[in-house]
Amino acid sequence: MVEDGRISDRYQLQELPKAGYRQRTRQNVMDSDGTLIVNLGELDGGSLQTQRFAKLHGKPCLVIQAEGKILHESAKQILAWLRANRIMTLNVAGPRESKRTGIYRATLDLLYALLGNEIPSELK
Repeated sequence: MVEDGRISDRYQLQELPKAGYRQRTRQNVMDSDGTLIVNLGELDGGSLQTQRFAKLHGKPCLVIQAEGKILHESAKQILAWLRANRIMTLNVAGPRESKRTGIYRATLDLLYALLGNEIPSELK
């Protein structure tokens, strides 16, 4: 589950039985090689907890403050971090849109810049 309902089956995710957000957050950190947190403003709540879990479990974690950054510079920073830490499975985390207006778009733009792709028109 996510804030706005059930996650589509196309993502091939495995739901944790009887787990809340905290357990899901910890498992996402554990199941990945590293965590990228895309944030706007002060790191707090679940995003801060994600960073703490990564530190606790010795997992690489990079926080990108999306406001005012040039996308290609952030993407270059992330790519260097991914390579340096040999990350194959990436956990992408951050606050929800209802908490940080604009974070969805900032994260989408950043991920497309990271992948070197244009944003499809249906997502613009």
